Amino acid sequence: MKKALPFLLAFFALFLVYPLVKVLGGSFFVEKIIDGHVTQIFSLDYYGLLFANPFYRECLGNSFLIAAWTTALTLILALPLALLFLRADFPAKTTLSALLLLPLILPPFVGAIGLKQCFARFGSLNLLLDHFHLIDPLHPPDWFGAGGFWGIVFLQTLHLLPILFLSVQAALANLDPALHDAARNLGARSLTVLRTVTLPLALPGIFAGGAIVFVSAFTDLGTPLIFDFQSTAPTQIYNLVNQSDNPLGYCLTVVTLAVVAVLFLLARWATRGDYAMLSRASAAGADGARKLSPLAGWAATLGVSLLIFVSVLPHLGVVIQSFAAKWFFTVLPSQWSASYYHEVFTLPLTGTSLQNSLVYAGAASLLDLILGLAIAQLLVREKFTGRSLLDALAMLPLALPGLVTAFAFLIAFSHGPFPVSSHGLAAAINTLWVACFDPRRNPTLLLVVAYALHRLPYLVRAATAGLEQMSVDLERASANLGAKPWQTLAQITVPLIAANLIAGTLLTFAFSLLDVSNGMVLAEESRFYPLTKAIYQLLGRITPEAPALACALGVVAMVFLGVSLTLASRLLGRKTGQLFRMG
Repeated sequence: MKKALPFLLAFFALFLVYPLVKVLGGSFFVEKIIDGHVTQIFSLDYYGLLFANPFYRECLGNSFLIAAWTTALTLILALPLALLFLRADFPAKTTLSALLLLPLILPPFVGAIGLKQCFARFGSLNLLLDHFHLIDPLHPPDWFGAGGFWGIVFLQTLHLLPILFLSVQAALANLDPALHDAARNLGARSLTVLRTVTLPLALPGIFAGGAIVFVSAFTDLGTPLIFDFQSTAPTQIYNLVNQSDNPLGYCLTVVTLAVVAVLFLLARWATRGDYAMLSRASAAGADGARKLSPLAGWAATLGVSLLIFVSVLPHLGVVIQSFAAKWFFTVLPSQWSASYYHEVFTLPLTGTSLQNSLVYAGAASLLDLILGLAIAQLLVREKFTGRSLLDALAMLPLALPGLVTAFAFLIAFSHGPFPVSSHGLAAAINTLWVACFDPRRNPTLLLVVAYALHRLPYLVRAATAGLEQMSVDLERASANLGAKPWQTLAQITVPLIAANLIAGTLLTFAFSLLDVSNGMVLAEESRFYPLTKAIYQLLGRITPEAPALACALGVVAMVFLGVSLTLASRLLGRKTGQLFRMG
């Protein structure tokens, strides 16, 4: 298996390190004429131009505010929810716990369509309120405010709440209940125990989950585009894609990468402290969930159910819109039709995009299966120099936003590695390079690699978990009986960890199918559009059926994602959440 190491390092060097270096170089090096020659020198001039521009400062500020508000609101909701589900017993608790995860099956990019239909100024909510004479129909409330700012925050909060809920719940469940008992025996009240014991000990898990929420909200491209909220850093990076010679696009990308890197390092630092518990018993296991009184129990059930209903409003809006033959100034559609689902598979744009996404996601899943298994084998079964480097390279994509990767790919592979004026061998390499990689000609290869790169950690962690549970003696026995390494891998290792590999592959396929940033940036021609870009293009059309068709396409994708996540969670059980950790 060590023979695969050079190929793995070459893969990461070409598709991870090289593109990032190109972006960094484009932002920090300025061309100047010195002694009659064009020379590149290190300079911060481009960053000076970026931060001197009030519009770009506003874009960065809006992205920070969206991320900060989203993180704060998800934490305000996730912390009491986690405490409630961990320490209290109430009706329908198990069912509600599963339903809380529903927002994960619909990316906010698609959910924004349904949310706009519900909460627009002349959407279903205002029309319903007008029906009961609760608002002025000439001046209905603007629920989104500031051109959609609060709509973006609201949608991101609903979508990312399950991630922070799972992270906080896991952190709280790992606390030693004896510490809480000791604090209570010393006379501390419940709020004091929460403030001085529970939260400080659970802080690493809370911070790690919060970092994921902040990064996801800060780098989200699809939701602001659907709301046509242009003053964010991701939307401006997207707008600067076609201006590959504009250094401000490089600088915005590097600033985004810097924010993510700082949060990633802080998350790693926050989880490296000594937070070991005196007892291995979980909080739930030792104390047991306290059964609430009938009134309090049903109040908890009603409150959680209301939150779940609000969180699935975008889903409901998308599903209803997909059947709406006519929906104009009415609370619900006045005419219904299922014909849009037939058109999804027959119209050129939707049919081609669905086929493209299946091909891209399928190829990315296969590539990840090969790479993930090889990397896991090396990390678990081999000892070699550079093991830590390989582990870091395999996990780095977890902290790398898709928007950064897409922009870096576009910059790195649209032109050859040598100057345009090169001759001889360098010019030949440039020609071959562009023919193989240039996304403006055919983005298929780069889209497959981009999808695979971002989901590779899922496969590595899933395969690593399987190998760590599998006895190495079985592989040694196979080798002692004369089996070649590839025979042992195919007949012993893979069958025994098949559930882990299938789960990781399903996750790769599901999340690749609905990837937003890479497809939006790299696919420029309609014949190469993936699902998400086709949905975006449909929403930009002025034809009456375009929104319903886009929603039907979104529902099809939602079904794929829901089925894939369900199968993966059944195969991995409680270990599914470990695949999404940043550290």
